[in-house]
Amino acid sequence: MDLIQEREESYQRIFKRQPLVTSASVGWENLSIIYDRQPPIELPKISVKQHCIGILTDMPSSPVHTERQIDGHLVQEKNFQGDFVIIPANITHKAAWDQQGWAVMIAISPTLFAQTIYEVVDPDSIELLPQFATADSFVYQIGVALKSALIRKSPSSRLYCDALVNALILHLLENYSVKSLKSSKYLVGKLPQYKLKSVFEYIDTHLDGDLSLKELGNLVQMSPHYFSQLFRETTGITPHQYVIRCRINRAKELLKQGKLPIAQIAKQVGFVDQSHLHRYFKRLVGVTPKTFLQEFNK
Repeated sequence: MDLIQEREESYQRIFKRQPLVTSASVGWENLSIIYDRQPPIELPKISVKQHCIGILTDMPSSPVHTERQIDGHLVQEKNFQGDFVIIPANITHKAAWDQQGWAVMIAISPTLFAQTIYEVVDPDSIELLPQFATADSFVYQIGVALKSALIRKSPSSRLYCDALVNALILHLLENYSVKSLKSSKYLVGKLPQYKLKSVFEYIDTHLDGDLSLKELGNLVQMSPHYFSQLFRETTGITPHQYVIRCRINRAKELLKQGKLPIAQIAKQVGFVDQSHLHRYFKRLVGVTPKTFLQEFNK
């Protein structure tokens, strides 16, 4: 099966229903993320073209008993909240469980996996290992954050999710892969000023768009992970944090002009709605947009 090309059709073939929340409408390349309820079910044996990571984000207090088979190996599991599973690309998987739970499912193409890690290792020497259900607090926190980002569906969620998935891939590389490390000399340094300037100008021009790490990295001929790392080394903040600050500064300018309602300003600077603007505005400025406007007009 191809979970990225077939999108929700493949999910429907397996689970006989539409997922609750999915990244399919965003149009990400080489990546699919789904958050859904998982009732008791027996899944058929399947093989997928992507690396699949299942993160159990919301589970009952009592353990869920699961019979899982990966690449012909059968294990009886007791699943708890915070457990996760790795099914590498083109490896068979079959499972059945006895209680309902909620999970984030991530399908990462081998191409994206290789692009993310190539400054650290030779992608051809890497083998992502199958992993039966195990607890990993770092992976669990990423799963919870991805779930929240999918539910919010804000324009900034794409950039945020890119960063989370990159962190997840590097964590899998470090802890759940067989690898041979290359020189890390390319992982130090900062962005040249001319490249940083081009990124700033691009962000300023496309603030209302759905900016992604891949998009910004391509602008300066870097992988998403390497770009994100050098951007933070250079500016002291992540690309996502910088974009949010730019949107808030643009919102402040528009509020001072007094020509547009707050809800329209929120849309114009790239927030999903007024409440989304309200949350970040108060966090960074210290007051709500409405209070800011009232104080400016005194």
